[in-house]
Amino acid sequence: MEEPEYAPELDPEHEQAAGWRGFSTLGLFLEEDGWYPQRVDDRPAYRMHYQGANVDIRCLAQIKLEQEQLLIYAYAPMKVPEDKRSLVAEYLTRANYGLHIGNFELDFNDGEVRFKSSLDFEDETLTFIWIRNTIYPSVHLMNRYFPGLMMVMYGEKTPAEAITVIEQ
Repeated sequence: MEEPEYAPELDPEHEQAAGWRGFSTLGLFLEEDGWYPQRVDDRPAYRMHYQGANVDIRCLAQIKLEQEQLLIYAYAPMKVPEDKRSLVAEYLTRANYGLHIGNFELDFNDGEVRFKSSLDFEDETLTFIWIRNTIYPSVHLMNRYFPGLMMVMYGEKTPAEAITVIEQ
C-alpha cells in the first residue's frame, strides 16, 4: 500500500495550516450557501456570481494564508472610461463615507470598480457566520450603489446628486 502524499497545508504544525483550514471552510460555506464557486488555479480563492436586483456581480473570495485573512471582492460588470474616473472616484468616496463594513475601490489605471470587505481571523477558527457577514455586505452594497455609479458615468447626475438619490 502506497503512503498518501504529504500535504503540508493539512499538517497542524505547518505555518499556513490555519489559513488552509480557513480556505476549506470558505469552500464549504460557498457550496452550502448556493454560490457555485469555481476554484482559482493559482491561489487559494474562489470565483462566483451574485445576481442582485440592479446588477449581476462577479465576486472573488480569497484567503491570505500567512496573514489568516478573508478578502471578498464584488466587481462592477464594466470599467469606467478614463474621462469619467475622477467623477466616479468622487461618487465612490461619497459612498464610502459612513459605511461600516468594507469600501469601494477604483483602479485609476484600468477603470475597474469593486467593493472589498475583509476579515482577519488570525489565531481563530474561520466560521460560516463570519464568512456570511463578510460576503453579503460586499454584494449588497455593490448592488445598492451601482445605479448611482451608472448615473455618474453617463452624466445623468453629479456625484452628490447620485448619492442623494441612492441613500434616500
